[in-house]
Amino acid sequence: MRSTAEARRVTVLNAAVSAFARTGFHATPVTSVAAAAGISEAYVFRLFAGKLGLFVAAAGACFERIVTALEAGAERAEGAGPEEILTSMGGAYAELIADRDLLLFQVQAQAVTDIPEIAEAVRAGYGRVARFVQDRAGADDAQVQRFFAYGQLCHLIVTVGLEQISEPWARALTAGIRHP
Repeated sequence: MRSTAEARRVTVLNAAVSAFARTGFHATPVTSVAAAAGISEAYVFRLFAGKLGLFVAAAGACFERIVTALEAGAERAEGAGPEEILTSMGGAYAELIADRDLLLFQVQAQAVTDIPEIAEAVRAGYGRVARFVQDRAGADDAQVQRFFAYGQLCHLIVTVGLEQISEPWARALTAGIRHP
C-alpha cells in the first residue's frame, strides 16, 4: 500500500500534467495545480522543490507513462521482428496521445527548453524512450529515428486537427496515419 505522501505525489503529478498542458509552465500557478489535486499549495511545495521541481517531476511522469505504453504495445506485437514491434509500439503511443493532456504537456515542455532544468528533463526523457525503443524492438538507428519522426508527425496531426482538413497539403501529411 502506498503511503499518503506517495499517493498525493501521484495525484499532484497527474494534476500538474493537466494544468501545465492547458496553460504552460509560465502561466500556470502552483495554486491551480494544488486546487486540481485537492490539496494546499504548501503541501505541493513540501512534495516538490517549487514550481520548477514540480514541472520537471511531471515531465518525468509523462515519459514514464510513454515507456509503460510502449512496453504494452511491444507485448501485443504480432511478430518478433523490429518492424512488427515498432508498429505495435506506435499504435500504443497513438492510443496514449488520445489523452490530450499528455500530448499537450509534451508540447508545452518542449516549448520551455530554454530553461536548463526542463531541457535536461526533456532530453533525459527522450533518451530513456529512445533507448527503450531501440533495445526492446531490437531496432537500428534508422528505425528508431523513423519511429520518432512519425511520433512527432502524429503530434502535429493531433494538436492541429489535420485529419479534419481536406486540403491536399493536409491529406499529404496525414496519409496512412490514423489515431484513436
